[in-house]
Amino acid sequence: PENPSAMSPASKLPHPLRIGVLGCANIAKQFVRDVASSPAVRVVAAASRNGETAAAFAKNYGIARSYGSYQALLADPDIDIIYLPLPNSMHAHWAIESAKAGKHILCEKPLALGLAQTQSMFAAARANRVMLLEAYPYYFQPQTAAMLDVLQSGAIGDIQSVQACFGFTLSNPVNNIRLNPQLGGGALLDAGSYPLSLIRLAMGCAPQWVQADASWAESGVDISTMATLHYADGRRAQLSCAMNAANYRRATIVASQGTLETEYLNHTSNGVEDNPYGYLPSQLRVRRGIANTVAFEDITSPCGSGFRFAAEAFARVILARDFAAIERAAQASMENAATLEAIALSARQREPVHVAQCAQVPAPT
Repeated sequence: PENPSAMSPASKLPHPLRIGVLGCANIAKQFVRDVASSPAVRVVAAASRNGETAAAFAKNYGIARSYGSYQALLADPDIDIIYLPLPNSMHAHWAIESAKAGKHILCEKPLALGLAQTQSMFAAARANRVMLLEAYPYYFQPQTAAMLDVLQSGAIGDIQSVQACFGFTLSNPVNNIRLNPQLGGGALLDAGSYPLSLIRLAMGCAPQWVQADASWAESGVDISTMATLHYADGRRAQLSCAMNAANYRRATIVASQGTLETEYLNHTSNGVEDNPYGYLPSQLRVRRGIANTVAFEDITSPCGSGFRFAAEAFARVILARDFAAIERAAQASMENAATLEAIALSARQREPVHVAQCAQVPAPT
């Protein structure tokens, strides 16, 4: 497994790459705010389906240009990267349109609603010689690179199992898109994709089969899901996610010669009260030994916004034209898409599902 934050050397960039943002929702506001001080990227345009909304967004965040349609922004020749924070159900269409327009795409998680869409998105990117990257903010944190250094160094032996979770309470459940099945809502896609991506990072491959159970909201989406992932070599992982619980986020990676625990937060800070946006310290600790008398060692890393880390990592990869690194990330994204489909199907059918059953879905032509 590879952390995209280390895809290429952190060298001085010749000029900031120019970003256009499709959509003006809250996550777009946070992204624009957090990358504003970056020397590697600059947001130069924003689009909404409503021209007034786009103009107000651009004015508020000091963005040079605004557009009243997504297609108009894609036609702007002075944009290198599209940041795509639209609802899950719109990712595939607009990523493909962005690729056709010759733009690189940094797309929010989950990349799509299933493997077939994911395959189509990467096929469009390859056909147009642009890069597509799935954006999990925690994934680009220096802490994640530190975690992978421990795991890949052999310091705690061979990984045996992973338990990873993420959940929260919906702040406005009445009209929240996370409860809308037509927009790709549900706890598994919205929250469960996070622990699954970390499990894939640690285990290095997709599971062979899964067994899942879920509770359902009135709208038909899952409000919480738990799953056990079974691997071909006999290892197992467990995933938990919810949208009706107090915030919880943690992963425990158990190896033959030690244990690693992390909160794998999207955005981090050095202290509890030193960040204006409420970002908190993220714990990463490792026990290098098999006995409970071996103390855990805290590992510290540089802190900051996962949005900025992701944008800067993507800029480095683009300038290095490191398509091989993008292909490695694409493989993980496609395996995760197939696994999410298998978990969802298992929860609906209340029986085990082989991931290959979902991985064999052909991509649309």
